[in-house]
Amino acid sequence: MAPTPHQAKTAKAKLIAGGKQPKARIARYLKKTEPQLVEGAKISLLLKGIRCSDSMATVLKDMRSVQSPHSKMLSKNNVIVPFDDAGQQSLEFLTTKNDATLFALASHNKKRPNNLVMGRTFDRRILDMVEIGILQYRSVNDFPGLPKKRLGSKPLLQFVGDLWVSDVNLKRLQNLLVDFYRGDPVDSLVLSGLDHVMVFTAAETSVGGQEAYPIIHQRTYYMKLKKDPQGGKAPVPYLTPSGPDMDFKIRRTQFASPDLWKMVMKQPAGTKTKKKKNRTTNVFGETIGRLHLEKQDIDKRQGKKSKALRLADKLEKEEEVAAIEDELGREEQETKNEFKQTYGFEA
Repeated sequence: MAPTPHQAKTAKAKLIAGGKQPKARIARYLKKTEPQLVEGAKISLLLKGIRCSDSMATVLKDMRSVQSPHSKMLSKNNVIVPFDDAGQQSLEFLTTKNDATLFALASHNKKRPNNLVMGRTFDRRILDMVEIGILQYRSVNDFPGLPKKRLGSKPLLQFVGDLWVSDVNLKRLQNLLVDFYRGDPVDSLVLSGLDHVMVFTAAETSVGGQEAYPIIHQRTYYMKLKKDPQGGKAPVPYLTPSGPDMDFKIRRTQFASPDLWKMVMKQPAGTKTKKKKNRTTNVFGETIGRLHLEKQDIDKRQGKKSKALRLADKLEKEEEVAAIEDELGREEQETKNEFKQTYGFEA
């Protein structure tokens, strides 16, 4: 029989406290790290592998600047092989310790040069990982004197190419990239707060007659909104390359199983809004409702009349009575005249 949520929480607290009753500090930490209906921005942890070149360290620094303030970077090298069980346990420990759900591990060796492993966790366990090989890179420092994004601003993400829809690995990679760069979840945006665009273009290529494989071209642009010269209401974006830019290919992947992915994508009942029936909103923002009632016989309904209507009915009845009396008087006079003409005297 599966433990209840309270039992699981108590067991976790005892495990952290070393088998004893948890202290108040541990209880506060557990309460702070409990799952919430509406989560904030995801924290990413940037790590160096066993060997990390200066160029790959620059990649991590640029990722930190793009994701700031929702990123942490560790300066020391880590003996971690991410696709081994021991390496995954180390990653789970470091992400839990730093309260991060996303991670990126940079390394460089002869077998896999310019290697970057991007992944995320779910319930403190590794959910999926993608290993990419960087073929070409231009840092933020390669664009001197050009404007850069503001701290904490959200990017516009654009994915160009049919491979993002047809390729299964690129579908998951797209989902992972959105998680990495989305920042704080918001319900609405102000146009003046948009200042950079990240474009990911997927295209197939083949070298030396080998089998074609997809290459992703990442480009980052600083965006400035200006008034439309043609007089339109919507502002026109002007793009300036600002970096970081890179071309990379997928090397290895480790994605979640369909059952685990289905459980991850399940939304809690508290966040779902019930659909309101027979209620719509028109173009003016007015709420229009529709009521379903039984058929009513309006002719038989007796409503309360106002004083003006009652006076009008009274005058109308008096006029009808007067007209009837006049008609009867004329008929009576005509009858008397006919009788006098016939018999020579009045009745």
